[in-house]
Amino acid sequence: MTLYERYLNGETEKVYEDIHKLGKNAFLPDTIFDIEKVLTETFERVAFNLDIIYKELVEMNYLFKTDFQFNFERPLIKPLPETDQLLSELNEIVKPFGFVPTSLKLFYKIVGACNFEWDYNTNEDFIWECADPIQIISLDDLISYIAEEDNQENFQESYEEDGFIHLELSSDYLHKDNISGGMPYSLQITQQPSIDSNFLYEEHHTTFINYLRICFNNCGFSRITNPEYDNDYKAFFKKVKPQLKKI
Repeated sequence: MTLYERYLNGETEKVYEDIHKLGKNAFLPDTIFDIEKVLTETFERVAFNLDIIYKELVEMNYLFKTDFQFNFERPLIKPLPETDQLLSELNEIVKPFGFVPTSLKLFYKIVGACNFEWDYNTNEDFIWECADPIQIISLDDLISYIAEEDNQENFQESYEEDGFIHLELSSDYLHKDNISGGMPYSLQITQQPSIDSNFLYEEHHTTFINYLRICFNNCGFSRITNPEYDNDYKAFFKKVKPQLKKI
């Protein structure tokens, strides 16, 4: 079977393990078409799952932010009409340092953006403590942020010190709960073209796609089951989990 057929057959994690093993061969003409079909299916499922979780959270009166100044504050955004243009701008900005992973490009083309953060400015009595709601910044706001002169200088410093740069995509779980926290969760820009990349400064030490998988295994909240906190999530899981698709 092809990678895509195996993915549809339920081998979701194993398929991505095999894609990773391909390395640069993933971009060979007879391989990349199959992999892009897998990625498209994956991010269509991501979009589906986010819609389900959002609907269920609205029904339970979860406190989303409603007074928006920027797109990244909105709970869900579908792909922007200017996505292709913005991705071209993103490619040009990171070009001196490497390549935007295909996974992030497909996320912005198929999913858009999401922010399931609790509106702590309205009510600091969180329904779930330090649950780490899923949050991926919108493409327009990402471009606006990294295009600033200070951030261009930071890219150069980071590249000289670490050998790579990263794109900040999400606040960490403490900042999401209005607590001073650590580095934003960030996607590593790779030296060579890549299908996926490391999702940095997040406790699972994994890739972007696998981080999304972890989020959906926990119904949109990657740390909600942490025994350190007494989060009452079981009824929510029972209702939501059966509706979600494996990625």
